[in-house]
Order: sequence, then structure tokens, then C-alpha cells
Amino acid sequence: QVQLVESGGGSVQSGGSLRLSCAASGYSGRRYCMGWFRQAPGKEREGVASLDALGKTTYADSVKGRFTIARDNAKNTLYLQMNTLKPEDTAVYYCAAGLRAGWSRRPLQSGAYAYWGQGTQVTVSS
Repeated sequence: QVQLVESGGGSVQSGGSLRLSCAASGYSGRRYCMGWFRQAPGKEREGVASLDALGKTTYADSVKGRFTIARDNAKNTLYLQMNTLKPEDTAVYYCAAGLRAGWSRRPLQSGAYAYWGQGTQVTVSS
């Protein structure tokens, strides 16, 4: 059974940093693409970053240069380092895994993934 457990969310002032973690069990993340998504109140879930098995990263334009996705294969954990946070980054952040066949070119679309974590809240105040 695949389980994804996010942690590291919290409240921070604009310009601050947070690092999110996603611990995976029942799933070997290093072999597959994983991603981070977020959903703000009243908005649709949007893709933030993805990391495939070959190390290729994809970022949403809104976070390029500020967020970094990485993976620790030994710990089977996915990370999202978020720097220079802005109030518009406020959202619940979700970890996703289990890229569906045929979705490899669309890793930032929520329909691409079969497994999801429960989410962790990130709040950025101005």
C-alpha cells in the first residue's frame, strides 16, 4: 500500500523559506516521477514541481528560481525547498506519485498521478 506523508508546512513571513518533505512508503520513488502540487482556497489544484527518475525537473513559471525539488533515495523522501516566499504561495501543498502511463510529458497536471498525500498547509504573510 502506497503512503505519502507530507511535513514541514507552517507560517512564515514574506521573503522567508520553508522546506517540505514527503516520506514515501510502499513505493520506490527513485524509479518514478514524483511531484508537488498546491491548492489555495477557491482555486484549482496546480502543479508546482516534478522530478523524474532521470533527475529531470519541471517547475511552474510562478516558482522558477525560488523553489527546488529534490529527492533523497536512501530515505525515500521527496523535498521541496521554498525560498523567497510570497503571500500568493499560501496554499495546501500535496505530494504526488505514481505517474500514469502516457502522462510523462505533463508531469504538472494533477491527473497524471495515482497517489496523493494528505497535504500540509503553507501560509505566507505580508
